[in-house]
Amino acid sequence: MSLSIGVVGLGSFGSLFAELFCCHPAVSRVALCDREPDRIARLAKQPLFQKKFRAQDGFTSFEALCNSEVEAVAIFTQPWLHAPQAIYAMQRGKHVYSAVPLISVPSGDEILEWCERLITTCRQTDMSYMLGETTYFHPGAMFCRRQAAKGAFGTFIYAEGEYLHSFDSPGCDLRAVMAHRLASQAGKEWLQQLERYRQQGAQDSPMHYPTHSTSGPISVMRAYAVKVSAWGTPSSDSYFREGLTPFSNVTALFNMSNGATLRICEHRHCSVLRETFRIYGTDGSYENGIWYAKERAQPLTAEEMRDPLPTEVWNTYVEGCSVSEAYLGHEGSHGYLVHEFVSALEQGRRPSIHAWEAVRYTAPGVIAHKSALRDGEVLSVPDWGDPP
Repeated sequence: MSLSIGVVGLGSFGSLFAELFCCHPAVSRVALCDREPDRIARLAKQPLFQKKFRAQDGFTSFEALCNSEVEAVAIFTQPWLHAPQAIYAMQRGKHVYSAVPLISVPSGDEILEWCERLITTCRQTDMSYMLGETTYFHPGAMFCRRQAAKGAFGTFIYAEGEYLHSFDSPGCDLRAVMAHRLASQAGKEWLQQLERYRQQGAQDSPMHYPTHSTSGPISVMRAYAVKVSAWGTPSSDSYFREGLTPFSNVTALFNMSNGATLRICEHRHCSVLRETFRIYGTDGSYENGIWYAKERAQPLTAEEMRDPLPTEVWNTYVEGCSVSEAYLGHEGSHGYLVHEFVSALEQGRRPSIHAWEAVRYTAPGVIAHKSALRDGEVLSVPDWGDPP
């Protein structure tokens, strides 16, 4: 199979992935789409795109791209646009790769509605959807899924997932990120929508974007959240007040479908930057790059934990892109995400982070925030079942 794909949203993140899609040996044609034509022109001039990009494949309209002949679209637009654009594209016969989150809006109820719409659209259209959750392809996650497949954990007992990222982190200042987003054309339109959410009394939460912390443990245990009790920490900083966010930090305990307990931390006002998970079983456990079996510790390197990429794919990444981005972006996940989406379409199978998996990473956070607003009340988490 030779795949044609349109990459939508050519900011710094989308541009990196446009290069990776262009490099992949199973991709024969790349279309570029952005509301700012200079971004398209910048990429089109690069030697990498000369063989796979044609002048007529530059689009300033998402709708026009979806009406073109490309077979798939990869969405890297603003996070509040992800789910609506994914559904629009699938309804027009396109397979979809979407950057995380599934969607980001202040209303938890609306997030759940988009989860429902996404599943319904996948069922009705039979199009493939993949969420580009980077943590899924962290070395530790890949290693733990292999261990789980062998039964090396035994019975799962307890797991933890953490995304500790302060809003003013020197490494990635979330205040600056939001200011950059709001300065764009789409961002100015979003400000008007935010005012409507404010008038409706919507309350945002760090738990509305939990996939960096939930995807690792959930993908390894192959379980889903059943119930949750959560608590939040308020913050007086304007970053949260202006963002309609009552809690800067939320910590949740989930009862999982396999009987294990899962603790998830989504903290945005803290003194450490960390994204990690730990999983404990009766026979084996994993934490911080160390595998424990029979109480014996086995330290592992990232190379030992990673699944190997096909040699042909890796070589084209290295030849066409910078190694640091092809292999090391978000702990080496970027190249894996692109290959998983492309190879799934090539092989006629469902991508590993499909829609049913994506909502299982997303919905628990929504209900955790509702629990925190009710002082830890135990609430049930909705689930949309397994794919057909």
